[in-house]
Amino acid sequence: MGKRTMILWLVGILLLSMLAACRGSSSPAAASAVTSAQTTLPVTGAEVEVAAAAITNEVTASTENAEIITTSAAAAIAANSVAHNADADPVQDSAAVTQISLQGDTLTVTGAGVTVNGRQATITAAGTYNLAGSLTDGQIIVDTADAGVVQIIFAGVDIHSATSAPLNIINAEEVVILLADDSINTIADGQTYTFANAEEDEPNAAIFSKANLTIYGNGSLAVTGNYNDGIASKDGLVIAGGTITVNAVDDGIRGKDYLIVKDGVITVTAQGDGLKADNEEDATLGYIAIENGVINVTAGGDALQAQTDALITGGEFVLTAGGGSDGRITATTSAKGIKAAVNVVIDAGTFTINTADDAIHSNNNLVINGGSFLIATGDDAIHADATLTINAGDVRVTQSFEGIESAVITINGGDIHIVSSDDGLNVAGGNDGSGMAMGPGFGGGSGGRAGRGGMAGQGVGQDTFAATNDQYLYIHGGYIVVDAAGDGIDVNGAIVMTDGVVIVHGPTQQMNGALDYDVSFTMTGGLLVTAGSAGMAQAPDASSTQPVLLLNLNGTAEAGALMHIQSRDGQEILTFAPARQYQSITFSSPALVQGTTYDVYYGGSTTGVASDGLYQGGSYTPGSNYTSFTVSSMVTRLGNTFR
Repeated sequence: MGKRTMILWLVGILLLSMLAACRGSSSPAAASAVTSAQTTLPVTGAEVEVAAAAITNEVTASTENAEIITTSAAAAIAANSVAHNADADPVQDSAAVTQISLQGDTLTVTGAGVTVNGRQATITAAGTYNLAGSLTDGQIIVDTADAGVVQIIFAGVDIHSATSAPLNIINAEEVVILLADDSINTIADGQTYTFANAEEDEPNAAIFSKANLTIYGNGSLAVTGNYNDGIASKDGLVIAGGTITVNAVDDGIRGKDYLIVKDGVITVTAQGDGLKADNEEDATLGYIAIENGVINVTAGGDALQAQTDALITGGEFVLTAGGGSDGRITATTSAKGIKAAVNVVIDAGTFTINTADDAIHSNNNLVINGGSFLIATGDDAIHADATLTINAGDVRVTQSFEGIESAVITINGGDIHIVSSDDGLNVAGGNDGSGMAMGPGFGGGSGGRAGRGGMAGQGVGQDTFAATNDQYLYIHGGYIVVDAAGDGIDVNGAIVMTDGVVIVHGPTQQMNGALDYDVSFTMTGGLLVTAGSAGMAQAPDASSTQPVLLLNLNGTAEAGALMHIQSRDGQEILTFAPARQYQSITFSSPALVQGTTYDVYYGGSTTGVASDGLYQGGSYTPGSNYTSFTVSSMVTRLGNTFR
């Protein structure tokens, strides 16, 4: 793609050989019905060795890993078109600065480069201009033909225009707005503009520029866009400092070619999109790059929207879109937190995201290399149409329709906690639209499916995908906890797990399962423990190299009731308290050893420390001796098997 923000994704597609599935019942039924009192489990973090991979569909897949080469947001920023220089310093020689004094209905100019016509001042030459005072209904215009930077110092201004943009940059090589130290500056336009002819539609923002624009300094700037946008550049826009507040009836801050935030405190309230870059003609443009700063956005549309890439290397973000996770939006409304048509790459930062639509969304590829995320959404928490990679970071999804979704998901690290009303991890192809569409809250609800294509008549929000041979979930590390009312992990293809910890508190409905995959699940390492209903229960398959247990109970266990597994010599390998009622347990661990006999206990108590239902340390006081098994094959099934 030339100089495109190109994150090089090499997704090697594995060849799958489809074999006939033979599913039936196996293993002795357990001894007694299962009942117990409900308890509430803490949701904290844990450090446990990890790895996992396949069972239950008698279909095999290659254990070879698809290689996904990613880059940092910093490297991706460098691959885009070079931004204009945003490091201009104010002129130190006061004699070289033209003074523009705003005095209600009049303007007074001291110096060269400015013409005045009534309440309108036009800057006609490159240079430095100092503005101070109040203009009740007037306009500052920049229209220069010479080379060089126009630097405008806002030294305490209050500029209003009832009929046009208070600051209208018609032509210049580059314009820099310096917010003088401790200055308070206000710009506001009216609800209607007067144009020279009916075919014109520009300017359309309170601060409008047809040139590259930079805003920086240590002062404050409040912009009200009553007509359309707040701040808009038809070229590039760089914000390098200042305390900037924007209220707009449409988009808040827009740079057509790019919007770069180097620093500053930015607060945007917009009925349209919050921060936006929308060049559709050049593949190296239309990107948002945020390096630092404090960014608070409340938007009726998307909080951050990039036509190509959204690239973040740091900063503090509070993003609300579409009224938040319980908001009501139409089927055609996009109300996402961070949205890009090509790539999203996040290296670091702290993010609090509350959206009616997806919290983080890419129409192509998405990479998270770090950062801290607190997400509540009415649709997907993190979604990419093509590939989604998490290398590190702390991800907490407190509310979602589906947690993490893409055609290919690779998790190499990170601490990930997901609460979802439908699937926790969902591998499916294509753009799922809006999971909640009409709101409020979770539009599709949790619902079982008749097969893989979605359940006919399920209603708004039920995603519809078909199984394919090029959809994968790779888990090579990390700590992943899923609390799902739908499928805990739902893959329209194959799963490969080599390392990491995966804990699933799965569904109680029989048409959903803690694990649901179509092709294969190859488990070669790590710790996997899931609990859920038994009607659709699956586990890693015989392509695995680490032993797996699928235990279907002969009754329903209450939430919080312990499931304990230990070897005959008393070595504990699992003590787990699911957060929901459960009928089935899937377990794989390096501690499961071929040829060893294990006892399974239900109930009892432990002095160990619980992390997400998984107990570590302490001593276990036995409950009922439920059953026993000997690991004699890669997959051990106990109880009735329904799939």
